[in-house]
Amino acid sequence: MIKAIRLIFEPAQAWTEIAQAKKSLRAVFFLFLLPLVILSVGGEVAGMHYWGRLDDLNEKVKLSTKILIYYGVAQFVLSLVVVFLGASLIKGLAGTFHGRHTYEQCFRLAAYAISPLYLVRLLDVHPRMDLWVCFAIGIVLSVATLYQGVPRMLEPDPPHAFGLYVSSMIILTIVAGLARALSWLVLIGKIAG
Repeated sequence: MIKAIRLIFEPAQAWTEIAQAKKSLRAVFFLFLLPLVILSVGGEVAGMHYWGRLDDLNEKVKLSTKILIYYGVAQFVLSLVVVFLGASLIKGLAGTFHGRHTYEQCFRLAAYAISPLYLVRLLDVHPRMDLWVCFAIGIVLSVATLYQGVPRMLEPDPPHAFGLYVSSMIILTIVAGLARALSWLVLIGKIAG
């Protein structure tokens, strides 16, 4: 979690340290991504359980335990899918920029780049916080950190670096947006309710 905060406030230095560490996919998954997702989803669901949410009439509504469990599971699974799918799509895309990148490099990039989004999701505990506003803040921070991450993690040729950044940004934004939409549908009871 500290690394996610550092990526927001001092991205160049944090990305340089991440690139130099060259942690394995397992280490990044178990020591960084999984704890961050558990913390963000757990905090979000606990806050919704304790304080509730505001309905369309701005009245506080307590959510059922069943909906919160479905929502928590959906958020957890979709958070992991965003990183794994995003890494896979970035790897495929990076090949079109004449790069030979491994899935592990792309996974590290996706996991660390999307971490500000997961960290900002903790703001969802407040009943007045709109889920989509929180998503917008988080994805803007993630896109900003990704700008420093692409050249350090994937080391593309200089003429291709910006194109790879823009393409990666679009991929992560779309995948994360679709995941947010699905989890929102679970929360409002349209899916699995």
